[in-house]
Amino acid sequence: MNKIAVILGAAESGVGAAILARKQGFDVFVSDLGAIKQKYKAELIQRGFDFEEGQHSEVRILEADLVIKSPGIPDKAPIIKALKEKHIPVISEIEFAGRYTSAKKVCITGSNGKTTTTMLIHHIFQQAGLNAGLAGNVGQSMAWQVAEKDFDYYVIELSSFQLDGMYEFKADIAILLNITPDHLDRYEYNMQNYIDSKFRITQNQTASDVFIYCADDPVIKPEMLKRKMVARCIPFTLGEPPAEGAGFKDHKLIINWGKNIFTMSILDIALQGNHNTYNSMAAGISGMVVNIRSEKIRESMADFKGVEHRLERFLKVHGIEFINDSKATNINSTWYALESMTQKTVWIVGGIDKGNDYSELYDLVKAKVKAIVCLGIDNSKILDAFRNFGLEMVETQSMMDAVRSAYYLAKKGETVLLSPACASFDLFENYEDRGHQFKQSVREL
Repeated sequence: MNKIAVILGAAESGVGAAILARKQGFDVFVSDLGAIKQKYKAELIQRGFDFEEGQHSEVRILEADLVIKSPGIPDKAPIIKALKEKHIPVISEIEFAGRYTSAKKVCITGSNGKTTTTMLIHHIFQQAGLNAGLAGNVGQSMAWQVAEKDFDYYVIELSSFQLDGMYEFKADIAILLNITPDHLDRYEYNMQNYIDSKFRITQNQTASDVFIYCADDPVIKPEMLKRKMVARCIPFTLGEPPAEGAGFKDHKLIINWGKNIFTMSILDIALQGNHNTYNSMAAGISGMVVNIRSEKIRESMADFKGVEHRLERFLKVHGIEFINDSKATNINSTWYALESMTQKTVWIVGGIDKGNDYSELYDLVKAKVKAIVCLGIDNSKILDAFRNFGLEMVETQSMMDAVRSAYYLAKKGETVLLSPACASFDLFENYEDRGHQFKQSVREL
């Protein structure tokens, strides 16, 4: 009798997990409580998988020997509770994929900057000729790649939700960029639970592994003193370069690694702004750890194009620059965006609020913003937060209206910034859809 693997959720990670599970000899059943997207449904049908959508058939699911769940399904979902009561193991797709590959794994987490750093590391590895896959929250499902490709390295972006479902998995290189309050609804509104979740990236690491972390982060710093780390710990900071790690001196990014010293002028780095300097430091250290030559790292950090929807300098219309930062779904991401603005800015903000505290943005809004365009079904919290700032404020409920309003409020030499600080699901499918609609509306001006 083959063991039974049940896959909960039939998007990218779920379909990938199904393909790998079958390859490893499991009988596979795929179940999605919602509707399955057409491209994934076609894949399941073509490969002859047994699947259901619009429901979870509890009787069938509880027959599983192993359950691989989508990171979007919370632990308090009734089906997960039922599985835990029966002591059926529930793991993440990354945990499952990690069991069937001997490739080296570079894993990146943090509240902000994960995607940019992951893409930059992958870019450095590829430019250096390493055979590297891109997985986790970006690229193709890791399980799918483990089943059908043969990479020597995986560069993996990990959310706290993915880390929560990981037990035996080990990162050869683990990177923790920053920790700010996010998704606290999934962590009983307890910040320490969220911190512990992020630090799971270091679990199972040995003395031969590397942990790269931001020494300037006010949450990570005290946390490092409380924890006994087994891996080689490598800090990065905007201060003096540490004996081992990355720092900043005389407008140069400097990385000390063993006998090697890497230096690069801050002006030559493609990604500008302090938060991006951190991302570049983490990526540069990763390159040094796997022995990529300094000039290759330098070239890659100079020609990297950045990530779509993340501070993406999109287009200038009549001298007004339009920047797409749709991926900013929390206050901290928007803080970074506003901080990096160098011209007077018309700010497009709004969507589904995740319990935002807008007071964290007050100083930046006073210094940088000339007008606010609200884009959401309910904008009352934003209107209340900035009512007394003497700024022009406009309410809109479609992207076309938001972009047009912002265009009329801005002048030549100024910037229109879409950095919503909120989730997108009130008016859009996801942040990508929001970003694409922004770009389309700008093109139509």
